[in-house]
Amino acid sequence: MSHGPSPRSTNGSPTVAGLFSGIGGIELGLERAGFKTELLCECDAGAQAVVRKHFPKVPLWDDVTTLETLPDVTLASAGFPCQDLSQAGSMRGISGSKSGLVNNLLRLLEPKPGPEWVLIENVSFMLHLHGGEAIGYLTTRLGELGFLWAYRVIESRAFGLPQRRQRVFLLASRTNDPRSVLFGSDEGESGHEPYRAGLACGFYWTEGTRGLGLAVDAVPPLKGGSTVGILSQPAIWMPDGRFVMPEIRDGERLQGFPAGWTSPARIAAVKATGHRWKLVGNAVSVPISRWLGRRILTETGAYRAENDCQLTRSDRWPNAAWGRDDVAYSVAASKWPVKKTRPHLELFMRYPTQMLSSKATAGFLDRAENSSLHFPDGFLRAVRKHLNVMQAHPRKA
Repeated sequence: MSHGPSPRSTNGSPTVAGLFSGIGGIELGLERAGFKTELLCECDAGAQAVVRKHFPKVPLWDDVTTLETLPDVTLASAGFPCQDLSQAGSMRGISGSKSGLVNNLLRLLEPKPGPEWVLIENVSFMLHLHGGEAIGYLTTRLGELGFLWAYRVIESRAFGLPQRRQRVFLLASRTNDPRSVLFGSDEGESGHEPYRAGLACGFYWTEGTRGLGLAVDAVPPLKGGSTVGILSQPAIWMPDGRFVMPEIRDGERLQGFPAGWTSPARIAAVKATGHRWKLVGNAVSVPISRWLGRRILTETGAYRAENDCQLTRSDRWPNAAWGRDDVAYSVAASKWPVKKTRPHLELFMRYPTQMLSSKATAGFLDRAENSSLHFPDGFLRAVRKHLNVMQAHPRKA
């Protein structure tokens, strides 16, 4: 068996090896920043078809557990599986069979000197699940391997995307300072935007018992699973009272991909549109990884840490922190490192939407009315009206 791919010439450009690459969100963003992709590692058949199409000259490895070495790259990235760390998943934690696969990245980082940079991405809930066990484990192991590390929760809306999506980006290096990259830019976090007439609202129509992820002028985080076990897009309550679902091409755009990016997945073993939504939901927002890549290549300023506070073992993990040698410090950094102009959700939609069916509406309404959730004024009334319209016109359902 081969020991993994050999490095190839990239004419002096910084290079990346993408583990758990999915449909290539991290790698596409880094390439837009000036990186060249040396390796992709992904096991999902649909995702493999996507990256083969868009990264045709890049070696594709199908099993991270059999990859024995990394090519000689500038950066190793890993948007590792979140199923065991997400509120919508099993919540088994970092030792779960899916999320625990990140240990293969740590194994591959043991030989020195290794890559200059390591970039890890996952759900922000990892900071809270089981007392932050996952982030504690990752940072401890990176410290043991000789890395200075820093992480920050970053919001996709800050990059001009009408998707409320907060993810942890953990950057580490044995030779560079990740703090100046992650914390050197801060536009300040926008406050919670209350609902007001004239703004579209995204929500999970497959939920309705414990939450619905309602987002004003945005969709909630795109995801693959749901309470009722359906792979689907979110719903949008439009200003005119309709309840619609976006088309997959707009779903791709909500993550910063070109429309049609996941269409190659249709030629793989899995042809259902729901699987394309799962691929998009599991991806990394492209503009964030582009921003990180640009910061890595251009940020040279020294980081000033005099205002950072040392964390104790009893402290909760904050939204931003850094550490080394088993010592960690909290950082007063917002989730908005930049603030790009963001179009209104209603105007962002470019492709024909689909009306939420009477069956889907009725199921959501039943769950919502029997829950203890609070809804914006007029929301449930609008849901009932939409249901009446769909029942009166069954062809639309």
